[in-house]
Amino acid sequence: MRDRDEESITEGLGVRRAMFGAELVERNYTNADDFNRPAQDWIAGAVWADVWTRDGLDRRTRSLVTLGILTALNRPAEFESHLRAALANGCTVAEIQELLLHTAPYCGAPAMLSAFRQAERVLTEAGAIAADPASN
Repeated sequence: MRDRDEESITEGLGVRRAMFGAELVERNYTNADDFNRPAQDWIAGAVWADVWTRDGLDRRTRSLVTLGILTALNRPAEFESHLRAALANGCTVAEIQELLLHTAPYCGAPAMLSAFRQAERVLTEAGAIAADPASN
């Protein structure tokens, strides 16, 4: 893994800020210490600058693909943050719902149901769907 140059790190952090909000990105990046700073730099450059800025897919589509992958891998923390980013990238609730349904035959019902539970909570918190009165 090669070190990332300052330009790609800066570009990657800009993409992350646009998707996740400046506060979250600054908190994560500022809290990086000497041990995990190389990982943060690599992610900023390789993932956010090199991959997310490519022309082949728009950010909305990349968000949907990422949500499907994170559902399959059962990565709940990353799923939640990328779900918020998907909303920022223009994904609709209906698209997210369809994506999650589409994961069932490939990832299994437990993975799909877990993702649905997480998505319902995050989408409710974000004001994208109404809270279910039965859950109160």
